[in-house]
Amino acid sequence: MTSVRLRFVGLALCLSSALFSTTITAQSLTLGDAARLAARQNGGVDVARARVAQADARVLQRRGALFPDVAAGVQQAARTINTATFGFAFRGADGKPLLNPNGELLGPVPTVDIRYRIQAPLVDFASIGKWRAAQAAVSAASADVDAQAEGAAGNAAAAYVRAARADAQVSARIADSVLAADLLRIARDQLQAGVGIALDVTRAQSQLASTRAQLIMARNDRDRSKLELKRIIGMAFNAPLILADSLAGLPVDAQNPDERVALTQAADTRPDVRSLLAQGAAQKSNIDAIRWERTPQLGLVADQGEIGKSWSHLLPTYTWGVQLSIGLFDGFRRQSRVQEQTAAGREIDAKLRDLRAQSALDVRTALLDLAAAREQVDAARERLGLAEQEVSQAQERFRAGVAGNADVITALLSLNQARTLRNDALAAYQGARVSLARATGAVQQLP
Repeated sequence: MTSVRLRFVGLALCLSSALFSTTITAQSLTLGDAARLAARQNGGVDVARARVAQADARVLQRRGALFPDVAAGVQQAARTINTATFGFAFRGADGKPLLNPNGELLGPVPTVDIRYRIQAPLVDFASIGKWRAAQAAVSAASADVDAQAEGAAGNAAAAYVRAARADAQVSARIADSVLAADLLRIARDQLQAGVGIALDVTRAQSQLASTRAQLIMARNDRDRSKLELKRIIGMAFNAPLILADSLAGLPVDAQNPDERVALTQAADTRPDVRSLLAQGAAQKSNIDAIRWERTPQLGLVADQGEIGKSWSHLLPTYTWGVQLSIGLFDGFRRQSRVQEQTAAGREIDAKLRDLRAQSALDVRTALLDLAAAREQVDAARERLGLAEQEVSQAQERFRAGVAGNADVITALLSLNQARTLRNDALAAYQGARVSLARATGAVQQLP
C-alpha cells in the first residue's frame, strides 16, 4: 500500500512539474518580446487598424464614382390630368376648343413602365482626385498604426523595466529577511548560552519585522507592476507571466550609441514622424482633389424601357445623351475648402517641426541619462560590495562575542539601502535605454 502511494505521489509530482514548465515556457517574455507583443495586440493599435479599414472602405466608395450607375425599375400606376395645366388649348376645324378652357379631368390613365437607366462618367478628374486622396488617407492611417504600435511597444518596455525592478526588490528584501532571521537565530543562541543579552534578541526581532514589512510592500509593488504590464501587452490578468530578463541580467553597454546615427533615425525613421509625413501627403492630395473639381465633367446617360397602358401592349422607348457640366461659381465654397486644407497642412508642418525638435532633445537626453546611469551602476555595485563586506565583518564580531548586534543591524540597514540603490541604478539605465529606443523609433528591435 505504501509503495502504491509513493508511486502515485511521484507521478503527480512529475505531472505537476511538466505542467508548470509548460506554463513557464508559454508565458515567459523578454523585454523585446513584451514590446513586440504590445505592438501587435495593444488596444490602441487595434483602434488604429480599425481606422485603416475605414479608410480602405472610403477608397472603394471614391472609386465607385468612376464606374457606371445601373438602375432598373418596374412601375404600374394610374394618373389623372387637369387639361388646364397643359398651357395651350386644342381646337377643332371650326376653331372651337375641344376641351373645357377652365380645365377638365382626363383619366385615370393606366400605365405600365419597365425602365433601365445607365449613367456613366466619361471624363471626371474630380472623382479621380478624390480617389487618389482616399488612397493617400489609407497610407496615412497605416503609418499611424506603426506609430501607435511603436508607442505601445515603448510603454510595454518601460513597464517591463518597472516590473523587473520590482522583482529585483523582492529578491533583495528576501535576502535581507534571510540575514535578519540568521541574526535573530544567533542572538537567541548566544542568549541561551549565557554570552548574549536580551536586548540583542529584541533588536534582531525588530530588524526582522522591519524587513518582513518591506518584503510585503515589495511583493505588492511587483504584483501591481505585472498587472500594469499585462494590461499594456493585452494579456489576461489571471494569466501567469514570467519575466525572462532579470534586472541584473539586462545588458549594460560599455559605451553609448553613435549620437549622429541616433539623431538621423529620430529625424527620419521614427514611426510618428513618418505618420505626420503621410498625413501631410494626404492633405496635399485633398487640395489637389478640390482643385480638380473646377475641371469639366463629361458623362453618358442612357434610359431604355417599355411603356404602355397594359402589360399586353408595351412599346419600347429610350432616352440617351452626353452631358458636359462645368462648375462656374459655387459661392467661393471651393476656395474656402482649399484654404482650410492648406491651413491644416501648415498645422501638420508645424507639428512635424516640433516633433523633430523634440525627438532630437529626447535622443540627447537619453544619451546623457545612459552615461550618468552607467556611472551610477558602477558606483552602486561598488557600494553594494562594500556593504556586503561590512555585514560579513560585523557578523564575525557578533558571533565572536566581541560586540553586540547593533553593528550588524547598522550594516544590514546599509546593505538594504545599497541593494535598493543598485536596483534603482539598473532600472534607471534600462529606462534610459528604452527612452533612447523610443526616441529613435527602435523599441521593437530591442532583444
